[in-house]
Amino acid sequence: MPVLARGAESEPGLPKRPGDERPGGAMEELEHTCPQPRLTLTAPAPFADEISCQCRAPHEKLTIAQARLGTPVDRPVRVYADGIFDLFHSGHARALMQAKTLFPNSYLLVGVCSDDLTHKFKGFTVMNETERYEALRHCRYVDEVIRDAPWTLTPEFLEKHKIDFVAHDDIPYSSAGSDDVYKHIKEAATCHSARSCPAFPAGFLFPLCSGMFVPTQRTEGISTSDIITRIVRDYDVYARRNLQRGYTAKELNVSFINEKKYRFQNQVDKMKEKVKNVEEKSKEFVNKVEEKSHDLIQKWEEKSREFIGNFLELFGPDGALKQMFQERSGRMLQAFSPRQSPSSSPTRGRSPSRSPSPPWVFNKASPPSSPKAASASLSSMSEGDEDEK
Repeated sequence: MPVLARGAESEPGLPKRPGDERPGGAMEELEHTCPQPRLTLTAPAPFADEISCQCRAPHEKLTIAQARLGTPVDRPVRVYADGIFDLFHSGHARALMQAKTLFPNSYLLVGVCSDDLTHKFKGFTVMNETERYEALRHCRYVDEVIRDAPWTLTPEFLEKHKIDFVAHDDIPYSSAGSDDVYKHIKEAATCHSARSCPAFPAGFLFPLCSGMFVPTQRTEGISTSDIITRIVRDYDVYARRNLQRGYTAKELNVSFINEKKYRFQNQVDKMKEKVKNVEEKSKEFVNKVEEKSHDLIQKWEEKSREFIGNFLELFGPDGALKQMFQERSGRMLQAFSPRQSPSSSPTRGRSPSRSPSPPWVFNKASPPSSPKAASASLSSMSEGDEDEK
């Protein structure tokens, strides 16, 4: 949206904002050219010194109510959040997410303090400033990273980066000889009179500081100090782990005696692990044997019942073997007992169907071979006849 800028002072007695003067007092239409929020996440967030905001249009002061309604429509709301961000964790990410989602169209600038400032006012860090810068650049909520951010926000810094609001948790942050380094921003949020605002030095455009602080909520249970406390508490565990992974005692700043102690403890842990594995395997084996033995016992009981039933069917009092023995004994008795002819039969010992041949009839199939044999047969038949008489 074009903005009409006039060179005259906006209010009598207040200093002019830098860049508001125009030659001849002529009105000029200017458009906002502020960087827009990132729409794609295919690249890390840029640094502020690479894409500094060169917008010449006047940066009108917004209230929180206006920003939440989505105004202005021609530029994003520039929200600033700063910190050390050592060992970047989920608590940092949640705080930045809150700052990013404060307003419908927010452009989140994140300031990261340098190593010199951090070591001077807070203490030694685990990650150096380059690593902390890169961690912030790859956070999805960050649109721009400001390197070497000031420890205490100054009017010049806020004006340079055209910051609309400052987002931070409401807990006092005592450092650098102050009870709360954000105190002047929080107090500026309650200023109603441009003449009586003590937050900034004289000569500053006071309406700029009105209502700039927006509180966020801390994530309980996670912080950089908590993570470092865990590492220090379990130092021996992590030292032994890194020695086992190939780090040298010099890299871990471990003495010769402690190195030997840690390596011995690693060997003991390995033996314990082996014994534990053997115990687990033996338990599994015993369980399998018990299951198989149970199955075998059930099968044996079923087979024994079946065997006993078959035995009784075969050798029992009414079994098949006894019936078969009785049948065979009856057949043998019938075979050995003589058959008796009926008394009404007219002939005994002779078959009625066949009549005996006369003794003098010779067999046609076998005639006498010689006269002597013939005479012998006749004599035998004659003797037979005499005996019958």
